[in-house]
Amino acid sequence: METSHLLVEQSGSVLWLTLNRPERLNAFSPEMIAGLTDEIERAAADDAVRVIVLSGAGRAFCAGGDVKTMGQSSAPQAYEHIGRLNRLILTMQRCEKPIMAAVHGFAAGAGFNLALACDLILAAEDSQFILSFAKVGLVSDGGGSYWLPRLVGPHLAKQFFFTADPIPARRLYELGVLSEVVPAEKLREATESLASKLACGPTKAIGKQKRLIEHALTATLEEILEEERLVQGLMVETEDHREGVAAFKEKRSPVFQGK
Repeated sequence: METSHLLVEQSGSVLWLTLNRPERLNAFSPEMIAGLTDEIERAAADDAVRVIVLSGAGRAFCAGGDVKTMGQSSAPQAYEHIGRLNRLILTMQRCEKPIMAAVHGFAAGAGFNLALACDLILAAEDSQFILSFAKVGLVSDGGGSYWLPRLVGPHLAKQFFFTADPIPARRLYELGVLSEVVPAEKLREATESLASKLACGPTKAIGKQKRLIEHALTATLEEILEEERLVQGLMVETEDHREGVAAFKEKRSPVFQGK
């Protein structure tokens, strides 16, 4: 499937969603946001999809908001636009399948925050990340105010937001924000390799683990302990658990079906 602002390709159990406004450095459009939301909602309910990958066409991952249209929106229009973006971010968080970002060039503003909303971020070693909101007199949207302080702490997050200075991929990797940094020419290969590994994993268990980790950001220890207890009761009855135990006993690699 292809729309003007989003390319959709399924390769085996991996769904690739490519932002496709290269002439605007993949800045968001209403069509792109709606397309991403719809595709991730569909993938969440499709057993044939076990991993989702977000990437960008052309020279960059995503420039965030379209600077060429900034300054033209009223407060109600901005409120509606960010509401659509919020729906996308919440859809990503609620999807019980791993979502990966493959970042090249740069990720700026809400484009950076889109990557932060993914479960894993792989980046080209020459890529840059920029929380550019302060440069145009705005605050973060797309969840950056939520994700970044939890990853790097409030003081460093404030520095990144206040100064809007570019952040090299290597520094974010050292801070634990990025999962992997590779040469630009190896980014696709590295992304495919990790996506394939996850697609062969126990999809239901991975999805539930994702939800547990997200909940742990705001929950008490007692709440997480009880949630783990309840979810484990579901997991022990899955086909993947039975296959994993059988494979361990038979000294072979498990063949998970995501069931």
